[in-house]
Amino acid sequence: MPSSLRLLTALLCLSLALAGCGRRGDSGAAGPAVRPVRTVIVGDSSGSELRRFPGKVEATQQAELSFRVAGQLREVLVREGDRVEAGSVIARLDPTDFETALADRQATFDNAERNFRRASELVESGSISRLDYDRMEAQFRSAEAALEQARNNLAYTALRAPFTGRIAQRLVENFEEVQARQPVFYLQGDQQLDVVIDLPETIIRQVRRGDAVAMEEDVASSEAARVRAWAMFSDHPELRLPLTLREVATRADASTQTYRVTFSMPPPSAFTVLPGMTADVAVDFSPLLSGKNVFWLPAQAVQADASLAPQVWVYDSESGTVSARAVETGRLAEDRIQVLAGLEGGEEVVAVGAPYLSEGMRVRPLPQLEQAEPRPGDR
Repeated sequence: MPSSLRLLTALLCLSLALAGCGRRGDSGAAGPAVRPVRTVIVGDSSGSELRRFPGKVEATQQAELSFRVAGQLREVLVREGDRVEAGSVIARLDPTDFETALADRQATFDNAERNFRRASELVESGSISRLDYDRMEAQFRSAEAALEQARNNLAYTALRAPFTGRIAQRLVENFEEVQARQPVFYLQGDQQLDVVIDLPETIIRQVRRGDAVAMEEDVASSEAARVRAWAMFSDHPELRLPLTLREVATRADASTQTYRVTFSMPPPSAFTVLPGMTADVAVDFSPLLSGKNVFWLPAQAVQADASLAPQVWVYDSESGTVSARAVETGRLAEDRIQVLAGLEGGEEVVAVGAPYLSEGMRVRPLPQLEQAEPRPGDR
């Protein structure tokens, strides 16, 4: 009996405990939970218009070098990759034929000069006619020009670098017969580099009328020069190399319908950049793109309503609730989306937690954490 009594007592206590829990659950019912969210303040219309393009590195100065006369290549004084100074000799042709031609023209000139001087003395005394004198003068002038041409041809057997740079490519072998104007070397300057991108016509159409570069206007002093740009390379993502606008083509490529835009930069000292390499170019078009108020919001801040139309949740600090507002969206760039209409600026919009909200729901914005402004090179 004592064990039965203990069992009965335990069952009674458990029943009383369950009953008490039920009463507390009924009497302690609370209102709807306040959902925590993270919000952002809608900025003004001068926000970043950052676009990214694939770019190609080119040498600002580049040239195909060739001899001005034909002949046999006798000396190649440089190799691919060598740095050469402006005016230095980089190759020579066999000068034998040109030296022979120069000697012949020199002899012809000397004879014509002597005849012309004698004729000058004789014409005054009337010993020869004026017609003979004019003929001898013409022969002298012709021989003088031929001699100068022979001297130039001999000088042209030495190929000189027109500017300081590096030999990018050698196109012929030594002792090879080369023709006049036949490319022999490809020379690239190493003082400055170009980064070229192709700009689509969709961006060109957004540029304010009057901001385009006029044909007679210097690009460096135009409105377009206020555009900021950076070059980034995949193996050095932490470095942003500032670019300077140099050229803007106003004629579209026939096959791609894009416009060639050329930026320039000095060669970086931290690593090697050579012509032909690729780069990621970030361009901020804020000074040029315009029109109505355009805002950039985190992509997760824009949600779809029941009809799949875009909307955002605007937080009212006085009531602590959110309300849906229809918006018109534009382009998506990485994790941000363009809002073209529906916002005026200054609103507090839910950025994190928007999919779980409903009209009039009470929310609690989380504290805004101070963080650095993302750089154009950040992904």
